[in-house]
Amino acid sequence: MSRPKLWTKDFLIVSIANFFLYFTFYLLMATITVYATNKFHASPSMAGLASGIFVVGTLIARLFSGRSIERIGRKKMLYIGFIFILIITLLYFFVNSLALLLIIRFLNGAALGIASTATGTIVANIIPKERRGEGTGYYALSVTLAAAVGPFLGMSITEHASFNMNFILCLVLLAISFLASFFLKVPKVTLSIEELEKMKGFKLSNFFEPKVFPIAIISAFIGLGYSSILSFLTSYATEINLVDIASFFFIVYAVTILVSRPFTGRWFDSKGENFVMYPAFLLFAIGLLILSQANQGYAILLAGVFVGLGYGTYSSSGQAIAIKVSPSHRMGLATSTFFIFLDAGVGIGPFLLGLLVPFSGYRGLYVTMAAVIFVCAFLYYFVYGRKVMLAKKTQSAEIN
Repeated sequence: MSRPKLWTKDFLIVSIANFFLYFTFYLLMATITVYATNKFHASPSMAGLASGIFVVGTLIARLFSGRSIERIGRKKMLYIGFIFILIITLLYFFVNSLALLLIIRFLNGAALGIASTATGTIVANIIPKERRGEGTGYYALSVTLAAAVGPFLGMSITEHASFNMNFILCLVLLAISFLASFFLKVPKVTLSIEELEKMKGFKLSNFFEPKVFPIAIISAFIGLGYSSILSFLTSYATEINLVDIASFFFIVYAVTILVSRPFTGRWFDSKGENFVMYPAFLLFAIGLLILSQANQGYAILLAGVFVGLGYGTYSSSGQAIAIKVSPSHRMGLATSTFFIFLDAGVGIGPFLLGLLVPFSGYRGLYVTMAAVIFVCAFLYYFVYGRKVMLAKKTQSAEIN
């Protein structure tokens, strides 16, 4: 019996659209602090705020877009997100003060939150159930590649051309994605009157999918661990005199995910989520431990391999679990709930962990984060993993 087709036109369109969305996010995230410093003479803290306030806008938008997507329509929500982000990107050319830059960055984050919630919900409906882990894994590569290519290209453009070239590139790529989305066929979801009534009002369940909370809470801690790398790797590498080699960390990280993703996605579908999730926690923790003890360049690169296998596998598999445990008509809420918690961990992490650094140092920080990730494996067992084991035992007993 042949497996259902995964690489359809619609899957490719939505994956490429998501890649360009996150490409512009990471490109500007990596360069906007330089822009704010050079153009408005912003202090390091204000320049950092110009970069980080984006995440606040994204989180708030996810709350409302996840709640509204099924009522508005998935494709309409995608159009709204793209139109919004195109307009906001255009406004970068007219920024004449730091205050205006902060407002535009916040709105840019909100626009990404709307558009990416739509792409995540649409792709969840396009991927065949039998290939959910594999399909989600390949789709998640769009974010991984964007995280590697975006900052690299943004920094190169900033160094060799005018900063406005970054905005022009973002505008062109987003426009191409918007035009491509018109050729996207999105399966319609018809909600019953009862389902529509339940989605009205300001109840918690209208902003979050409660069934996703167990895996989402774990995701917040995983995001916290990853933020320690995003925010402090450069400072740590400077301290141990390994800045040059550290710049290759994310390249190694991205290549590792590219190589491993086809296997981890298939194992998720054929052997179950526990088969890939427990090793993901362990590998991520080992990567952080290796990083904490790095004295040579090869150790930082080796850490990149382990973090890629650990965090990279978790991020796609965790999203697949969130979709799996949720009703089909609440996929939008499931997607937004998962990423709200993951983004919150990544977004709040720099501030919380920054308070820890003066007491622990960078090495102590990474040891602490390794311990947190290791504990997450036990937390996963109690909130989700053991349920999967019991379900398999029950299914096996019924067959026998």
